Amino acid sequence: MAIVVNEETKLVISGLTGREGTFHGLRNRSYGTDVVAGVTPGKGGQDVEGIPVYDKVAEAIAERDANTSMIFVPARFAAAAITEAIDAGVHTVIAITEGIPVYVMLGVYWKARDAGVRLIGPNCPGVLSPGKSNVGIIPAHFFDPGAIGVVSKSGTLTYQIGNELKQAGTGNSSIVGIGGDPIVGSDFIDVLALFEEDDETELIVMVGEIGGDAEERAADFIAEQVSKPVVAYIAGFTAPPGKQMGHAGAIISGSSGTAEAKKEALEARGVRVGRSPTESAQLAVEAMRAIA
Repeated sequence: MAIVVNEETKLVISGLTGREGTFHGLRNRSYGTDVVAGVTPGKGGQDVEGIPVYDKVAEAIAERDANTSMIFVPARFAAAAITEAIDAGVHTVIAITEGIPVYVMLGVYWKARDAGVRLIGPNCPGVLSPGKSNVGIIPAHFFDPGAIGVVSKSGTLTYQIGNELKQAGTGNSSIVGIGGDPIVGSDFIDVLALFEEDDETELIVMVGEIGGDAEERAADFIAEQVSKPVVAYIAGFTAPPGKQMGHAGAIISGSSGTAEAKKEALEARGVRVGRSPTESAQLAVEAMRAIA
């Protein structure tokens, strides 16, 4: 099995008719994802290379049996699009959009939780289950099917690690980009719990970064709840304090949130941490060989 997306995923894309939505939506379909519909208010009745477009997500669910929503709309409309998908009754929402205000996302976060809807993102690259389904902007050719699950705040670092794992002859069960904003719908702990329950995942790679305490909280969860080996990488060992690095949540405040502090917290709980993506990939390969 895979986590979050799989062969049963029926995808509706909010923003399919936009340039980026069209490009990545068609790439997802080419990979094999069942893209059943798009949604753009005012453009219902049109289609994008055979994918029907509706005015509302509820219409796509009623007529096309969509169960997963991808959000590819501008930031000022994204929260409303996520809320619409939740209210319409999808099981999973994957929000690619970057720049949604924190105070707005706080309300959306709790709405998803209260509704029992799994929200991935925003500001994330999406989710890929190699050989099964790709929802988002992850370049699927970097990944082969296998037994290593990846959960990451960073898209590009995930691609690098995935490519190195592929070159080493290993593959991935699922890759989940949780996003780098201060408030995201699913954190490391949520995804680690899914990998722990997944029969196809034998080892987990966690890619974190400076800022916040998500990695430290994940370290405690790993020690208490995860039986599978975990390897990690933390981006930002050379980041200067007080300067935002890339993602909105990647900023060191005072003495907390540093890469070194996160590395120490993880290693204290048995997680091997590489100081570069290459080293982390090598550690993962070594751990997989030990399992075999």
